[in-house]
Amino acid sequence: MGSRLTAEEVKARLSGLEGWSMEEGKWLVKKYRFPAFAGSIAFVNRIADIAEAMNHHPMIAIDYRVVTLRLTSWHAGGLTELDCASVARYDEAYAGSADERTP
Repeated sequence: MGSRLTAEEVKARLSGLEGWSMEEGKWLVKKYRFPAFAGSIAFVNRIADIAEAMNHHPMIAIDYRVVTLRLTSWHAGGLTELDCASVARYDEAYAGSADERTP
């Protein structure tokens, strides 16, 4: 999972996922919104568990009710299969957080 993907390969792998964008050709970025701060924090805790299990850690920004995730593979100098697998897991975690997203 360590070799860098082309922009076309990344787009193909993200085709079924909403909201992810590629920035500067080497970052995957998405903002997740919650109705309350507590939901944001609960989500970040789930992301931390996933990142630890996959040994691949995103940049995380918490802006009250918005969590921004940024991901790249430093060793590859860009995006890899591991990044694409990670973002799919993050979206699954968000889908499972319906309780935090309901006002």
